[in-house]
Amino acid sequence: MATTDTLKVATPSERQIVMRRVFDAPRQAVFDAWTRPELVKHWLTGPPDWSLAVCEIDLRVGGAFRYVWRNEHDGAEMGMGGFYREIDAPQRLVATEKFDVPWYPGEAVGTIVLVEEDGKTAMTQTLLYESREARDTVLKTAMTEGVAACYDKLAELLALKTGQSGTSIQ
Repeated sequence: MATTDTLKVATPSERQIVMRRVFDAPRQAVFDAWTRPELVKHWLTGPPDWSLAVCEIDLRVGGAFRYVWRNEHDGAEMGMGGFYREIDAPQRLVATEKFDVPWYPGEAVGTIVLVEEDGKTAMTQTLLYESREARDTVLKTAMTEGVAACYDKLAELLALKTGQSGTSIQ
């Protein structure tokens, strides 16, 4: 299991990566941050010097999502998308994901589970890959650091959204 200051990462099976983070925000706010494009664009920005240039979400079972990240310096782009398989708002999302230029074999299925207790929300994200090879390819990248950085931005956004920083966004 890998751990950053706030993100716990585990590999409970040969095809899974499980990431867990607790946010100081109600579950509905965390769910909204995952499903409203105007909020997603604030935190799912990718590596340094990248931004989320395209964020399209059709939040319904069978609906698609599409993300395209753009490098601010050279204009390079990286896109991915998928389809929602299950939506149980505000506690569970299940969707496929596949990159435009595949860097690991097959597609993954991501499940996000949100559990609220005392105004804080524990988020568990499970990624299920088609093979151990695909999972291991992902683990060899800077995925943990990248996810941790994005989730730090998500925590900042949630603090703004829930008014904990003294200001609020809608």
